[in-house]
Amino acid sequence: MQTIEKYNFKGKKAFVRVDFNVPLDENFHITDDTRIRAALPTLKKILADGGSLIIGSHLGRPKGVTDKYSLKHILPHVSDLLGVKVQFANDCISADAAAKAKALKPGEALLLENLRFYAEEEGKPRGLADDASEEEKAAAKKAVKASQKEFTKKLAALADCYVNDAFGTAHRAHASTALIADYFPNDKMFGYLMEKEVKAVQKIMNDYQRPFTAIMGGSKVSTKIDVIENLLTKVDNLIITGGMTYTFTKAQGGNIGKSLCEDDKLDLALELMKKAKEKGVKLVLAVDAKIADSFSNDAHTKFCKVDVIPDDWEGLDIGPETEKLYAEVIKNSKTILWNGPTGVFEFENFTHGSRSVAEAIAEATKEGAYSLIGGGDSVACINKFGLANQVSYVSTGGGALLEAIEGKVLPGIAAIEK
Repeated sequence: MQTIEKYNFKGKKAFVRVDFNVPLDENFHITDDTRIRAALPTLKKILADGGSLIIGSHLGRPKGVTDKYSLKHILPHVSDLLGVKVQFANDCISADAAAKAKALKPGEALLLENLRFYAEEEGKPRGLADDASEEEKAAAKKAVKASQKEFTKKLAALADCYVNDAFGTAHRAHASTALIADYFPNDKMFGYLMEKEVKAVQKIMNDYQRPFTAIMGGSKVSTKIDVIENLLTKVDNLIITGGMTYTFTKAQGGNIGKSLCEDDKLDLALELMKKAKEKGVKLVLAVDAKIADSFSNDAHTKFCKVDVIPDDWEGLDIGPETEKLYAEVIKNSKTILWNGPTGVFEFENFTHGSRSVAEAIAEATKEGAYSLIGGGDSVACINKFGLANQVSYVSTGGGALLEAIEGKVLPGIAAIEK
């Protein structure tokens, strides 16, 4: 398999799939450019070698061409960060895009318009009526899949080699993240960011040291079932926190007031607890909570045992006893995975629990533990608390990381490795 470090891009046009799906405000100003900065080492290596760049990305989830999701809005900032005036093709597979790509000279760069303006990128039909029959849906899907091959071929024709540096989309078998790689059997590779992500996942799932502790937050058990079940085959300690706390608490007969709960998953929570016990995994749940009389940063608050929350109150973060409990488990770990905050960290008055977890992870890392932070909210937490440089690795992938932890093969990775 080719590696970006050893590959010589001199005189070559490289199609680089990046994840520039950055947040924009109402005036189309970038509010967080982390994903763009993360791809710079890959992009700059290609230019430094004497190659030229054809940059492909998606932005948002458009259902067709719309100015709101045009990559032209990020073009000036990409140019500034890259230190090169980046050209723009207002359609990713048009004759104009092909002409601009062909005319690229070494050291030059071209940003293609949003790949998802085409349904063929995702391979999903659009514009179907709500009452479309199964036959109509199947026919539409078949048509998109057929045209997807031509779409992929046109993207591949722009370049001499392919680099995937978009871990955030690695779990999708899209045209630009997986299918295109087949057109470059000997000239495909991961970018630097993807290499780091793949190594981090492999380490946390296959090369871990014990005790191994996973901290799983989030609002719903239903979205984390497969992740939790796979982790139960690997970890020594599993901390269940965030909104999921209250489903587990209610399942055991606790009173959770107005706290978030999936009533149809109470049996599942008990089943997961049973599986953890059978596998010798210590399942760590909250013992107290910071509760509020409304879902607001300005709500009245107090602490109470997690299973005796008053009827008109709701749990929005963990309490001090739980902070101590979590910290003790974390600090005695050699491998740590954190996905999901302990509470509604977007509200300043409910950040303390997540901060305490982040600080415990940083302390454990300082003592030699390997720590991986992944998932959008966990990354936002670690950045908010200024501790990103005190953990081993902060992943850029949300859904991709979760699917990798589930044990799934990610199409964007498999396409390069095969």
